[in-house]
Amino acid sequence: MIAQLDKESTALAVRPANYWQQSRRPLTSLFFVLPLLVLYEGGVLWLGPNGVRNGADLWMQRLLGFFGFGGFLLLPLLTIAILLGWHHTSRQPWRVSRGVLFGMAAESTVLAVLLLVFANVQARLLVLTGSPLPCQLGDGTSAVGFASHLVRYFGAGIYEELLFRLILVPLVMATVGCLIAGRRMKVAVALVLTSLLFSAAHYVGPQGDDYQLYSFVFRFIAGGFFAVLFVYRGFGIAAGTHALYDILVGVSA
Repeated sequence: MIAQLDKESTALAVRPANYWQQSRRPLTSLFFVLPLLVLYEGGVLWLGPNGVRNGADLWMQRLLGFFGFGGFLLLPLLTIAILLGWHHTSRQPWRVSRGVLFGMAAESTVLAVLLLVFANVQARLLVLTGSPLPCQLGDGTSAVGFASHLVRYFGAGIYEELLFRLILVPLVMATVGCLIAGRRMKVAVALVLTSLLFSAAHYVGPQGDDYQLYSFVFRFIAGGFFAVLFVYRGFGIAAGTHALYDILVGVSA
């Protein structure tokens, strides 16, 4: 998957890039999500024992620890290294436009609002059926204070997109590639499987939510939405939209 995206990026690099092309570049995504990464890791340090780390962050930290790799800064450095390595293999210019970054912020905001509108429509339908209303996409609701919630929203944008989109989408595509020839079919299978995993992950562990069908379905749809953004709009837009959606839900709540 990453290799296929690289081919598309290399083809785009031979002609002048517009906003839609520049915003997909891994280097541009890195600069766009870097504030989220700094705010999350800094917030975790600031909150100390009162803070709760994002679930995807914890799982990847434990996986790295299992293989003998530890350290507080390892995962954020790995995130940066993946995006830099991806950009290097894409052979695109090492330039980032400030205007493109502002455009990505606006685009992510619009997409987050659209997802929020969809969530509100679902909530109204649930009211008609007598079901309880869904909460945000983040992990559970037991964090201490709004600051802790806000830090976790930043972490969800970075690390859930890193795990379920940047890592798992290419991995699933490579795994099913032996059985499926068409790229569109491989992408479709990857989107469905990673969205199922994304939704199910919100019910795992002590900070997980109680399982309910309506929230599982919504998170599956949201996972598919983020996966489509990752494939067609890049990691930065997917991460920014995810973080902003959680923030909007948290503020409105």
